[in-house]
Amino acid sequence: MLKITPQFFILSFAFFASFVQAQTLTSVIVDSASKKPIPYVTVQLKNRGVITNEEGRFAFQLDSNIQPTDSLFISCIGYASIGRPLNQFTEKQIVLAAKAIDLNPVIVTNKNYTPEEILEIVEDSINKNYNLGLAKKRVFLRETYSSQLLKTDYTLKKSTIEAFNKQFLDNLIDQVPKNNTVYNESLGDLYGGSDGDEQKLNLIKASELYDKSMELDFEVLEEKFNKIMKENVKTDSYFKIKSGLFGTKVDADEMFESEVDSTDVAALNEQLEKEKKNKEERKKFFAKYKRQTMGNLYENLPVFEDTDYNVLFKPGRYELALDDFTYLGDAAVYVISFTPKRSEDYRGKLYINSDDFALIRMDFENVKPLRDFSLLGVSLKEYLAVGKIIFTKGEDQKYHLSYYDITKGIQAGFRRPLKIIEKNKNVKGRRKQNELSMKVDAAFGNRNRYELVVFDETPINTSQYDSFKEHNTVLPKYMPNYDPEFWKGYNIIEPNQAIKEFTSIGEAED
Repeated sequence: MLKITPQFFILSFAFFASFVQAQTLTSVIVDSASKKPIPYVTVQLKNRGVITNEEGRFAFQLDSNIQPTDSLFISCIGYASIGRPLNQFTEKQIVLAAKAIDLNPVIVTNKNYTPEEILEIVEDSINKNYNLGLAKKRVFLRETYSSQLLKTDYTLKKSTIEAFNKQFLDNLIDQVPKNNTVYNESLGDLYGGSDGDEQKLNLIKASELYDKSMELDFEVLEEKFNKIMKENVKTDSYFKIKSGLFGTKVDADEMFESEVDSTDVAALNEQLEKEKKNKEERKKFFAKYKRQTMGNLYENLPVFEDTDYNVLFKPGRYELALDDFTYLGDAAVYVISFTPKRSEDYRGKLYINSDDFALIRMDFENVKPLRDFSLLGVSLKEYLAVGKIIFTKGEDQKYHLSYYDITKGIQAGFRRPLKIIEKNKNVKGRRKQNELSMKVDAAFGNRNRYELVVFDETPINTSQYDSFKEHNTVLPKYMPNYDPEFWKGYNIIEPNQAIKEFTSIGEAED
């Protein structure tokens, strides 16, 4: 039992005052036995929730009406839930103990269900357990793009332009970053239902964290390339670019970029108008890309019939096994594993509430490449798709998406001959003027992670959906280093240590 002393009140007040002043409650949740952080724990305060990251950390933005006696509720599969006033959380860590499995008679009776019968009840209960219609959702999307240059082999077979030599090509390859990571974060309100193409987005704030020195400096390379071309190539020439049996034609004037005379005021004004228009186009493109990314994730939830994770709707295509019972807080859940019998793409585990037969969590991973294309030396393989989806029960007693995490891995290769031939029909004799011929063997790898967090979801009707008009004016704020103040005042998923420690190698730019 908690012992109430004057010191306790003083300590509690000091602790509460400190995080109210900062308007943020931060902590890490650990296992009581191993002391290791527990990822993907649900933390709720006054019917608002956040989720811990993979390092067990969370940050909760506090409203001005929060009181020291308001209760914080913490729950996770396999652990005893906690619910107590804020002023009792006085330690840097919050400890969760494993929940003892002590099934009541009703659950023991329910244990006689087969996995197939359980999934049939889950499917029949979807309309009762989930809001499948239109809704307004406050969403946060974190995208992590990691690229790697796996191979850059080439054989220079012929070059009649002296400057296009092995030294130039080696220098070009050396400037290509071998490894690079970019973090994009976006917060907004997403309007829509199960159709990813019919989403509407109100962007609130966005950031991009990366090292600009890792970018390939196309302007410098273009200057070098143009200089070589102007010194060695006739302006009325054209080029044949061939790779094996395939080729295309490019005129010389397309390979040189026109320059604006700084004394030409009209040209400068035209250039400024063009840049202004380009900025507006970038805003539209950015909002469109974010809307599509969020919509594609949302429409693929396993409770929607057209999902890629179709085990609820087509259980006959999978081998099912009832692995275990465990607890999410005080709720007992079935743990069902699924493995494809034949051609399906994913295996994983389903966590299903034994009381209302709602799917509350799904872990999944692909069992084969989702795409595997190879033709005439060009290859593309989507070799990885692994993640988890978590639903949380809301005030309306329906389950809503709270967290969607998926990592995708792609490898691409190009192993083909490449030939660039300059031709000129105005020169007497042979049209062929110059030739650059080589054999290229290059490979690239990308690993992209998408984390979508839903903090609030409110059902809306068709009139409310139709009346909302997009007017996004947000472009991401570039950050060369992690800025802990950027998201102050907003609920997001806490960044992991890699993001917090990210620092650009090159000179920081705004």
